[in-house]
Amino acid sequence: MTTEKPRLIPNGTCWCGCRREVGLGKFFAQGHDKIAEAAYMAVHHEASVARLLADTGFAPGDKETIRDAALDRGGWEECPLGCGYAGAPASIANHVKKPHKERT
Repeated sequence: MTTEKPRLIPNGTCWCGCRREVGLGKFFAQGHDKIAEAAYMAVHHEASVARLLADTGFAPGDKETIRDAALDRGGWEECPLGCGYAGAPASIANHVKKPHKERT
């Protein structure tokens, strides 16, 4: 059963906490999404992606990898050319334009 989350609505103030005014329809001032992400990581996961993965059950040896979860339910796709690359559809589109080898 999927639970719908409420729609997020920008309120004219940057969500990173800097209190700057932002344009219509924006959540963050330019680049401030990364500031908010870094602050969240510092508060909840010792500023470490490895700690984040361990804290959320995606460390090596856990039941599922974060890559598998992204492919299963995060909207990610694998490269159609068989090289093993995975990413968001826009990332895949850019990737297939570049020369690369098939996975052996």
